[in-house]
Amino acid sequence: MALGEFDLIKRFFAQVSEASSDASVALGVGDDCALLDLQQNQQLAVSIDTMVEGTHFLPGTPADLIASRLLGAAISDLAAMGATPAWLTLALTLPGVDIEWLEAFSQRLAELCREHSIALIGGDTTRGPLTLSAQVHGFVPTGQALCRGGATSGDLICVSGSLGDSRGGLEGLLSGFECETHAEYLLDRFYSPQPRLILGQSLIGKASSCIDLSDGLLSDLAHILMASQGYGARLQLEALPISEQLLATFGEEQARQWALTGGEDFELCFTIPADKLPLLADLPVAVSVIGKVTDEPGIQLFLRGESCQISGTGYDHFMQNS
Repeated sequence: MALGEFDLIKRFFAQVSEASSDASVALGVGDDCALLDLQQNQQLAVSIDTMVEGTHFLPGTPADLIASRLLGAAISDLAAMGATPAWLTLALTLPGVDIEWLEAFSQRLAELCREHSIALIGGDTTRGPLTLSAQVHGFVPTGQALCRGGATSGDLICVSGSLGDSRGGLEGLLSGFECETHAEYLLDRFYSPQPRLILGQSLIGKASSCIDLSDGLLSDLAHILMASQGYGARLQLEALPISEQLLATFGEEQARQWALTGGEDFELCFTIPADKLPLLADLPVAVSVIGKVTDEPGIQLFLRGESCQISGTGYDHFMQNS
């Protein structure tokens, strides 16, 4: 059955909009623009993420997993600002109309929208190489958003969860898992990022800076330092949170390398004044202190007290990445 652009939107994405809309959406999918009711004493946080077949996911990846990766990565940016999700716009470039693919993608998208209380309010579709863009909008109390700038010398550097798992999952997809014991866990970490929304909201008034880890710890921490008047950092590599599954599958050296540079873990990296250290015990997600901000520019790495070096810094779409 042939479907045109507007039939496609009505059949597959009107249901997503209806499943997730709330009272703030005065007019959603189906018109030239959405009409939205804004909240008082709130600022609007807006971010957009794009995923391209062959760059962000392998050809033939199931549509529901693509939906999980797309929305999880996009909402992670809201988490890094301490924002509460509100709305989503979606742009799809499709090589053709594949009914089964669209059903699986839209059903998973609807589930995630309900889970994160985010309403699909519009978007666009066109023909071409498979490319997906998700623009997310959220609210944060005026003047209280977490930003990259704000770290100062002596602040503790913290990360949530565990690092390197997503890169381990990708490696398993590309090269195969020699041992399948932990494959499911690592693949889930790659395909289904869990945006740390509650953690981000809990860090308002506590953290001095924050970023989500999309390009790798070293690369994203460098963004914080650059935005914070060019401070440096001293990291203790033995403090890196690395999962037992990643260690058992790829070994300590490789796991540590990916924890620093692998990217797409979508955990939060944040700084906090040292006198607020006791507040970390009350956070909703496990957090590790991995170093401190220093006056000396650059990121220094230490392993059990000894200075060390690693190759690579993180991912950059327009540079050769290691």
